[in-house]
Amino acid sequence: MGALNFNERPILVFWESTRACLLACKHCRAEAIAQPMPGELSTEEGFRFIESLTAFGRPYPVLIITGGDALMRDDIFELVAKARSLEIPVGIAPSVTPRLTDEHIQKLLDLGIKVVSLSLDGATAKTHEGVRGISGHFADTVLALRRLVKAGFDVQVNTAVMRDNVRELPALAELLTEIGVKIWEVFFLIHVGRGKDSQEISATECEDVSHLLFEASGYGITVRTVEAPFFRRVVAERKAADPQQEATTLQIFKQFHLSPLYMELSMDLRSRLGPQTTTPKAQTSGTRDGKGIIFISHDGTVYPAGFLPLPLGNVRTENTADIYRHHPTLQAIRSGQFDGKCGVCEYHDACGGSRSRAFSYTGNPLATDPSCIYEPRNIVLSTT
Repeated sequence: MGALNFNERPILVFWESTRACLLACKHCRAEAIAQPMPGELSTEEGFRFIESLTAFGRPYPVLIITGGDALMRDDIFELVAKARSLEIPVGIAPSVTPRLTDEHIQKLLDLGIKVVSLSLDGATAKTHEGVRGISGHFADTVLALRRLVKAGFDVQVNTAVMRDNVRELPALAELLTEIGVKIWEVFFLIHVGRGKDSQEISATECEDVSHLLFEASGYGITVRTVEAPFFRRVVAERKAADPQQEATTLQIFKQFHLSPLYMELSMDLRSRLGPQTTTPKAQTSGTRDGKGIIFISHDGTVYPAGFLPLPLGNVRTENTADIYRHHPTLQAIRSGQFDGKCGVCEYHDACGGSRSRAFSYTGNPLATDPSCIYEPRNIVLSTT
């Protein structure tokens, strides 16, 4: 199969099926509640939305059912069954609550779900529970991860990077590899929703963490990022500079002009896990908010991504494929019509910057991503 045409279809369709959740995570985009919010898509509306995804044509995008907590919907298994009956692949992102029972895990397996993702935001109970707001949740999450791995899922862990946990990333990488997690998806925090009360790391620290994550992907775990597409530039630079991955932490620190945080993180990672065991498995597909990705909220509103609150339409009245293909903002994002250095960067297609972060800082989804420190080689400074 050739490369997908992102102008025609996304790889991933995220559906925030509900905002109901028993957790109160401080960085969540949703103001989570214990009961469904008014306006949540009904079962029949959910069926129609799922059916609309077939308009993208084959290969169908993967439907990622999120929340809130997807298991808070009483009809969640009916919705998954509907998608699977249409041969739409499904992944699910439940919360670690009493609803994640062995019975529910088995139902997900029986319905043909292969990937389940859980959130883990620290390598210690103090850090993770400081984010999640529930005592004992760290141990419950680690146990749930082990249960899912044992059941045979490809397990993904989602981690939000912030000042409170950035120095625990090496220990977290060690824990995930020990558990047998297949995918580590690292979200670089943006000021959205309750995330406004959390601490974003600086642009320099984003660069340091990107290099650390590239190295972590050399231990048998696939690493990808959310709202940090500049990670792909880092991956390309590291592979070009050191094809055999033999450089020391100090050599990388000097070559890429990194900060002491990188030295601390890299040395900690290497002391914990030793020499890399595999070729780095860092995902580098050129997706970004609105390019290869689309997000549908609990009430059917369509957004470029979950952290880009720019409404594009609603699946109750419009076809999802039509919105994705024809909305002018999405067309501009996919064609790289960016302002500032993102518009002239040689990585504007592979990266393109975080459109959500640009929007959060400027109100313009096509502005430059303020968390990228890279200066494009082909910037021409005006003398007029």
